[in-house]
Amino acid sequence: MTVKIKRLGVLTGGGDAPGLNAVIRAVVKTAIREYDLSVLGFLNGFGGLIKNQTREMTEQDVVGILPRGGTILGTTNRDNPFHYPVVKGKEKVYVDISDRIFENVSIHQVDALVVIGGDGSLAIAKELYERGLPVVGVPKTIDNDLMDTDQTFGFDTALTTATEALDKLHTTAESHHRIMVLEVMGRYAGWIALEAGLAGGADVILIPELPYRIEQVIGKINQREQQGKKFSIVVVAEGAKPLNGEQVVQKRVEDSFDPVRLGGIGQVVARQLEEATGKEARVTVLGHLQRGGSPTAFDRILATRYGTGAVKLVMEGRFGEMVCLHGTEITSVPLAETGGRTRQVPLDSDLLHSARKLGICLGDNKEGECK
Repeated sequence: MTVKIKRLGVLTGGGDAPGLNAVIRAVVKTAIREYDLSVLGFLNGFGGLIKNQTREMTEQDVVGILPRGGTILGTTNRDNPFHYPVVKGKEKVYVDISDRIFENVSIHQVDALVVIGGDGSLAIAKELYERGLPVVGVPKTIDNDLMDTDQTFGFDTALTTATEALDKLHTTAESHHRIMVLEVMGRYAGWIALEAGLAGGADVILIPELPYRIEQVIGKINQREQQGKKFSIVVVAEGAKPLNGEQVVQKRVEDSFDPVRLGGIGQVVARQLEEATGKEARVTVLGHLQRGGSPTAFDRILATRYGTGAVKLVMEGRFGEMVCLHGTEITSVPLAETGGRTRQVPLDSDLLHSARKLGICLGDNKEGECK
């Protein structure tokens, strides 16, 4: 696709993640400094494209935002232009209003669009590209569950937050001889739970990829008690579920890229452990604390590399692609290859092998109790 690029659009979609502002900063500064482009920000995700909500972006607008969490452009999990809710009479129906996006892009003379988002936002970006809009994607999620990239920005910051929480929970657990259960995010992937559990010295880690037997977890707690270890730390991913059981759903949200809100498994596990062991169990749900705050140095650098890489793709006319991290290199893959799949923890992962060797209970030991 050959397009003369003079004006670049950028938006942030889906849930917020530490590093979004670093990407925006890199896009704006690279576009202006390196290629003498003008940059237009669309506000509040795809809602800005639909409702014509914009903000001119200059270098002055991105001063000081590198260490800031959130996004100066705003974001939302809603506003899918291909499945947009409207009320007709007394009924809510869903219609395709994507034509508005093409109209607004034309009005503002935007030649190409950088979409920073997770699987929902990138799926929309892919469809817009297939309908003729020059689009480049940037992968974002704290869950680290996007295919075709080794890591997404935001994950390292969320992992650091979870690890720091475990460090703090250790002292109160040991003082009160309690079972402390930490529930973390991750949707249907266990990256945050597994890596935070390893880094934070957890005794039990439960992840979606390995349906657990609660009897094994109970056995691990009792075993520690017999060894004179009067406390235990349990990390539970929000998507974890018992063998032959279901994930715990907190609620369902209409009109969202991610309509299922997982949550509550920590309380379920804590109650079962307390009843079975007689030990007091307390639950901490980190929730959106994992999304907030200043990004780590790793996430700032990765997000910056993604931003500069996205502008490079635009200027090379490589639309319909997503920047990604492979090893230590920033490269790209077609958006068409990234959707519909979740990057989960491989069952042969060295992380899982290391956890087992350390005696961490994963709740799935087919040979019997966790040891």
